[in-house]
Formats: sequence, C-alpha cells, structure tokens
Amino acid sequence: MNRIAVIFTINTDNVPENFQDILKHEKEVVAQWKDEGYLDHMFLRQTKNGAVLVFKDMDEAKVNTLMETLPLYQYKKSIEVLSLIKQF
Repeated sequence: MNRIAVIFTINTDNVPENFQDILKHEKEVVAQWKDEGYLDHMFLRQTKNGAVLVFKDMDEAKVNTLMETLPLYQYKKSIEVLSLIKQF
C-alpha cells in the first residue's frame, strides 16, 4: 500500500489581507479530499507555515495535480514530495 507524503510550506511573509477566507476554503478542499478517500492524514506544522499531507494509493502525478488546486498553492514557498511504502 503506497503513500505519498507532501511537505507543504507557505511564504508567510506574503499573505494577503483575506488570508482567513483563503484558509477556510483550503480546509474545505482538504476535507473533500479526505471524504473522497485521497487523503490518509494531515498534520499542521507547529511553526504554522504549512502542513504535511499523506495521500494514499495514488501516484505522484495525481498528487501534484491535486496540490496545484489548493487555494494556498499560489503562496507556496516550497513543496517536497516523498513516495513511501506503508509497512504496518
């Protein structure tokens, strides 16, 4: 069973005034991914500048396509994609 972890970091130096509205929309998109079975886990980073998302049973191309649809994607600082194999 494969997993893909995405370490998503936003540029907190360049957030717009309507950041809270964008964040609300972001949460809705991520909740939809969870409901559709794409997302296994999501962890917010303690630094409050991003998250770690763990997708299940999909390839990197699909994950990259999904990530580009996030409302906060345009404010990204970096994205690291890691292909994993779940053992337990």
